[in-house]
Amino acid sequence: MYFAILNFALSALIGVVGIMTLRKVSTPHEVIFASLPLLFAMHEFTQGFVWLGIYGLIEARALEIAESIYVFYAQGLLQFIIPLAIWLIEPKGLRKNLIAILMIMGALLSIYTMWGLSFEPTSVSLKDGLLYYVNPTTDHHWVAIIYILTTGGSLILSEKIPIQLFGWLNIVGINLVYWLKPLALTSLWCLYAAVVSTVLYLYFVKRRIAFLELLKKNENQWGSQFEGELNRLVKYYPKFISKNR
Repeated sequence: MYFAILNFALSALIGVVGIMTLRKVSTPHEVIFASLPLLFAMHEFTQGFVWLGIYGLIEARALEIAESIYVFYAQGLLQFIIPLAIWLIEPKGLRKNLIAILMIMGALLSIYTMWGLSFEPTSVSLKDGLLYYVNPTTDHHWVAIIYILTTGGSLILSEKIPIQLFGWLNIVGINLVYWLKPLALTSLWCLYAAVVSTVLYLYFVKRRIAFLELLKKNENQWGSQFEGELNRLVKYYPKFISKNR
């Protein structure tokens, strides 16, 4: 029961941060990237039910549904969602074009893995106290290489340092997990990525402050609501104030 409780507790905490992150969105292009912490929170919430199924506390059909949702997100969608999210917020230029290539690769990989996950049953088992997900379609080294390239590579290619840091943290994390517990790579790395995704909140706080400062400077659609929000953010995050303020 310990790991089930851990997953549910972490999903609640990360979910709160995820909602706070979404509230700092300034443009529609930021929505997908800002949604990552909340999506990871829901993902870990799903794994909590997988643990309940492993413990025999829910029916086999419920375990199958939870397991499928978890694997479809982890192995079927992330390799496309992450490069798409970065491509949307990246300014035009060489980096955006390279990220677009990774996004297309991620989309093709997603089609392949979603097809495989739909027609080949995924098994989940408990080994050494950890969850081990395996599907014959995705259990290949070339799939893992493209997966890391599209997810971590798109983050590192961003011109924004905080996003690059987020990418390096995930690449280091996935390699560390593979070295220590290769059988539990899917479950442990997604848990790690969920926790690390909370740092995106600070990134969006900084972007929100810059957006409000620009809005105030242009005196366009400025009002007391934005004034109060900017004053609160500046109070709690003074280091994010632009130098030309």
